[in-house]
Amino acid sequence: MLTAPTPVAAVRLNAIAGLDGDAAAGETLFWAGGCASCHAAPDAKDDARLVLSGGVKLASDFGTFIAPNISPDAEAGIGAWSISEFANAMLAGISPRGQHYYPAFPYTSYTRMSDRDIADLFAFMKTLPESQVASLPHEVGFPFNIRRSLGGWKLLFFTDAPRVALAGNDPQIERGQYLVEGPGHCGECHTPRNPIGGFVSDAWLSGAQNPDGEGVIPNLTPGGKSISGWSAGDIAYYLESGFTPDFDSVGGSMVDVQKNMAQLESGDRDAIAAYLKALPERGNGWE
Repeated sequence: MLTAPTPVAAVRLNAIAGLDGDAAAGETLFWAGGCASCHAAPDAKDDARLVLSGGVKLASDFGTFIAPNISPDAEAGIGAWSISEFANAMLAGISPRGQHYYPAFPYTSYTRMSDRDIADLFAFMKTLPESQVASLPHEVGFPFNIRRSLGGWKLLFFTDAPRVALAGNDPQIERGQYLVEGPGHCGECHTPRNPIGGFVSDAWLSGAQNPDGEGVIPNLTPGGKSISGWSAGDIAYYLESGFTPDFDSVGGSMVDVQKNMAQLESGDRDAIAAYLKALPERGNGWE
């Protein structure tokens, strides 16, 4: 059984609090982490995506989760949070009031982020526009509305360990693994889950049923049909441009993800592609 890293050890929180966050570096983490995809208002465009007023609805088998306001507003958002409170939320899924967050907030991936990246992201988020829009409550019924039960869920499924063991120690692949498994949280959609919402660990990134009920989330490993025929260059170009090797264009929920990935440096997109090509082959997780 895994031991849940909850809450973050005080020594680590103190170390993060002692860092001088770099907002410019934090912007890269902001786009890699897809913060705007969930926390900007629904259908927000261009600069409006930097106003993190929340409101996007995330459907699941357990109910509908509604992304909250995480703008720097001190009342409606997270403007009153300390960096330690922010780190505890990102790395352990614990609110400033000591409550467990639902893993619809992908702290299960963010927990792999480094101290420096947490500090830099927090510094950038403090530069964003404030929003006074109140967060809406999740639409989750009994028994899933009992947050204390999430402590047991974390003991079973929450870990900061790498999701796959890859041979060698290629720096580019290691960077890609960090981005995909950590801030990029790609596995949150592209990995199938068991009946109580935990990752099927031996099916990492093999695709999953779409929680919205329409179609499937593609298999990203070399063992599926989705992108197995793509080269690393094809994958990197897709993340930059939104075009597939067949000159089709990105669609569905991947539209926002691709917009985020286009903001990264080309070396980071290349690293993501190298990691995906290095994954062990898996059959489609939705079958």
